[in-house]
Parts: sequence; structure tokens; C-alpha cells
Amino acid sequence: MADIPALPDSLVLEIFLHLPHNAVLSAGLTCHQWLAVSRDEFLWRELFYSYYRIPRAVPRHPAAVSWYREFKRLYDCIPCVEVQTLREHHDQVLHLAFSHRGQRFSSCSKDCTVKLWDAERSDGTISLVHSSSMRQYNWGYTQFSQFNADDTLLLVSGVYLGPHHCSSGEIAVISLENYTLLSRVRNKPYDVFGCWLNETHLISGNLHWIGNMTSCSVLWLNKAFQDVESENVNVVKRLFKIQNINASTIRTVMVAHCRRHDSPDLLLDYEAQSQARALAQQAGQRHQHQPLLFDLGGTDSEEEQDGFEDEGDEDERHQGDRKPLAAHLPQVKHSPLDHVIQGRRSGVVEERELEARVAMLMGQTHTKHTDPVLSSNAGGEPEDKTYLLFTTGSLTYSPHQIGIKRIMPDQMTTSGPVLGEERSTDEFFDSLDHVIDIHGHIIGMGLSPDHRYLYVNSRAWPAGCKISDPMSPPPIAEEIDLHVIDLKSLREERRSLRAHRAFTPNDECFFIFLDVSRDFVASGAEDKHGYIWDRHYNICLAKLAHTDVVNSVAFSPADQELLLSASDDSTIKVWRSPRMVRLAQTPPRAPRPRNLLASLLSRRGAPHNLNTSASLNGRP
Repeated sequence: MADIPALPDSLVLEIFLHLPHNAVLSAGLTCHQWLAVSRDEFLWRELFYSYYRIPRAVPRHPAAVSWYREFKRLYDCIPCVEVQTLREHHDQVLHLAFSHRGQRFSSCSKDCTVKLWDAERSDGTISLVHSSSMRQYNWGYTQFSQFNADDTLLLVSGVYLGPHHCSSGEIAVISLENYTLLSRVRNKPYDVFGCWLNETHLISGNLHWIGNMTSCSVLWLNKAFQDVESENVNVVKRLFKIQNINASTIRTVMVAHCRRHDSPDLLLDYEAQSQARALAQQAGQRHQHQPLLFDLGGTDSEEEQDGFEDEGDEDERHQGDRKPLAAHLPQVKHSPLDHVIQGRRSGVVEERELEARVAMLMGQTHTKHTDPVLSSNAGGEPEDKTYLLFTTGSLTYSPHQIGIKRIMPDQMTTSGPVLGEERSTDEFFDSLDHVIDIHGHIIGMGLSPDHRYLYVNSRAWPAGCKISDPMSPPPIAEEIDLHVIDLKSLREERRSLRAHRAFTPNDECFFIFLDVSRDFVASGAEDKHGYIWDRHYNICLAKLAHTDVVNSVAFSPADQELLLSASDDSTIKVWRSPRMVRLAQTPPRAPRPRNLLASLLSRRGAPHNLNTSASLNGRP
């Protein structure tokens, strides 16, 4: 064998280019020459683009150190291995939320409970810590929860069963120190959900109909601790009052704290990446800020592995039967909306058009002007901004637009006059600072960890469709598009993610909660699967199987290789990456001696152990 001449490296590389990645890794164990060729950067660049089917125009992640490690990161660090199934809920599980430190998470369900779970057990498993039923407060079910910034309070949103079988919403604030209920806040419609503005104040909604098709949404700032010390202390204050036309309403509010983003988690604009790299090269050895460099994490803490484990998936498509969760407008008895729905096919389109025109005219004369600073220079101000984001619409009752309203520093507290000066002027509606039309029914939203990007689930309308009747929106696609909006420039990125599906019609479709980590974005779907995409490469990496609709997913903020998924099958599944599963199964190594004296003593005291260890390592 020693006399046989070795193949040239170029020929070995040419052969490896025609092999799958696992065969290349196995061949690299043959000899030193093949091992060196099997780590060639050009080889792994070709394997990377061909295996993941990524367009060649997409550059490598700016923080990646090699094509081999980048291939391994996408293959080995995706939370796609089911390690635990939690069955403590007794009905559909609708929402999951991690605490900011990742040590706990909460779950909401149609069984009308909110449960708290411990995610930091020493054995790696997840256990139930506390469960609270909201039926005693006349709730129908819990639908959403969120931890405040310091993880001391939990906001829980649910559907409140009022008189005459009407459905409105309510928000409860629970102390995480002793699990006591601190306050309850009205929330209408219930699919506003509510959200925290800061550690001590939350935002809720209220809806007032001023016509058959026209309404106004009032967004309120509420103090979490409603223990009034004196009659001069406010616990609630009106934040915004916004006019709705064509039967639309504000729903799904969330707060984005948009910093200057000098060091974003990720830049999705490839042109900006190229420009930043060019500037960095021109800077040479000068010490300057490089916003593209951030830590991918993952495999550096583990020794190199020469193989990857193959994962299979099933292409199962199923149309789930389900009651709508958030797409329905609240149907209050004797409300104007009931009259509108009953007259949907009664030929009153002309009356609706007339009312829409009157409402628009009233809005023009009674609405405050848009902030000129925000509208003229959307991302150019150096200071930090706080945005209120919500779904809305102007053409139909289906939520098809993202409304953006800036919250000023003096609006972040309930102190001061409750109504301000609005009653003393003719301008009593607040204008939206920015509106982004999605051209489809919005069914989910999620923020990136740095609040730079907003991810939006929507089901598209047909191209070129026109809406003549607000109560007859266009048909929606079964495919769910995942749009990406840059909150620094307030514009939509010209690419979207697609792999998941939904089947319910326009008047029955419901909210599907998605989540975003540093490198990945995940979402549920009605086809009984959750999905994970890579944010940089824009590709789907994994499918997570359930036996019914997947309503919510949640990454651990402490470790993006841990993911939870909640389903109509009443379970919560826990997913970890193959790397983490492998590390958990690896027995711990014996500690090394701290100094030379301890090493000599251990050798003299246990010579038979040394021989046993040597034989296991293949030494004589």
C-alpha cells in the first residue's frame, strides 16, 4: 500500500464534489490527505449551496468563519428533535411565551388555564410550576400571555363571557412572586390581546361604534398595580384614539423599542452587507465599529464531529376543523356590527360607500396631523424610538395593514390629565404615523429579539383584485406568506418566506403565533406542523410534526436551540437540536488533575486504572 502513488488533491476534490456530505465526511477518515481535502472550503461551499438549495447570489452569513462550520450549524443546531411532550392541558393550547431570561415559560389554552413551567431543571426536562384557572372570573378561555421586562409580572389575555352571551376580552395581571391576581383590565375586541409598554404599564383596547361601518379604537395605558394611593393618582390614561372605516378594527397590538441599531442581530439587506464589508476593508487596521459581526454560537464549545445525523420528515396535508380564535369581530348583541353582518347580502353596498365617504371626510377634519419628523425621515433620527404596532385595515374588515404609531416619552406613564387636551379641540382622532399594506389577511406577527425586524404571517389576496364591498373581502390563499418589515426604514423587505399552509376561509381564519430568535424564525400552521427558517438564507430548515393544528411556537431567549410548539392536540412539544441531544447523552469526562503533584500521586495510587484507560484508547 505504501508503494501505491497517492491521487492528486485536485482529483480527490473532483471526486468529492460528486458525493453527498455524509460520504465526504466518511471518506475523510481514510487518510490524512483525504481528511485535508474533505475540509476544503471550495468543496463545502459547493455542498452548502447544493444541499440547502440556496441561490448563489445569497452571500455567506457575515459572522460565519468557514463553509464547513456554516453547513454544520444549519444541520446540527436546529431544534428539530422532539425530547418531551407536555400533556397537562386538557384542551387546545393556543399560546406560549418565554420569560426574558428564559428560565420559565407560560401557556394559555381553551381549558381556561394559564400554566407556568420551569425550563431550567438540572436534568434538562421541563416541569409544571403553577396553574391558574380563570373560569372564576367568567372567562371563556385564555389566549395570550406575556412577561414584563423584569419577569416579575405576567399579563394574561382572555375572552370574557359577559351578559347576553356577548364576547369581549379582559386582561389580568398576575404576580410571579406569589401568583396573586393584581388587576383586571377590559380589552375590546378580545383579539387586541394587549401588551406591556414597560415594567409597570400595559396597553389595552376599547372599541366604540359610531356607525354601521365606522368605529373608533381607543388604546389605553394601564398601571399594572391598581392600588390607588390618593384620588390624584391615575391608574389609566388614554393613549390614542384612532378612527376605523369599512368595519375594520385595531387588533394585535405590540410594542417595539427600536434603538439606533448600530449593532443589529442581523442585516437582511444584502446590498447593505456588501457596502459594510467594503467600508470595513477600506478601514484597514483601524479600530472601528463593525455592525455585521455577531456571534453565531453553536458548535465551538463542542469537539468536532465527523458526521451528521439524517432527519426525515413527512409531507402530511390535512384540513383541520377548528373554531375561529381571533379573526372574528366581537359580536355584541344589538351592536351596529350585527346589523351590518345581517345585511351583508341585502344590497346595501351604496349605503356603505356613502358612510365610508362621510367617515373619511369626518376623519380628515377631526384627525391630528401626522408627525412630520417621522413621515419625512423614517429611519434617520439618531435617538431611540418606541413604536406601537398593530393590525388594521381601510378596505375591509379583514386585517390587511400594519399600523405604526410612535409613543413619545411623555406618554409612557399614567400621571397627568386622563384625557389631556383632546376634548378642548376639534382634532380628537390620532393619525397613524405609517401604514404598510400587506395585500392579504394578516394572521400573525412577531418581533426579532433586537426589535429591528417585524415578521408577519399573511394569506395573500389574488393579484390585482379590487374590493367593492367591505363585508366581502377577496378570497385568501392557502399558502401562508411570511413577510419581513424593517422597522428602521419602515419598509418591507422584497422577499418573503413560504412553506406552511392554512385552510380556513376568510371569515373563520384565526391567529397563528410565530416567534423569532437571533438566527431563526418559526411558525405554526394548519397542516399539523411547525416550521423553522433561517433568517439570513431565507430557507426552511425543519418541520415539526403534531397531530393537529400548531397554534404557537416559542424559542428560548437563553438558547435558540430550544423550541416549544403548542397545538390543538392539547400538547406542548419540546424540541432541541441534534447537537444538544448528543451532548446530553455523552457521559461526563473525568476531571483532569490540577497540578503535577496531584498527577504523580494519582499514578502511584492507581496503576491498574491507568492501564485500563490505556487499553480502552487502543494503546499497549
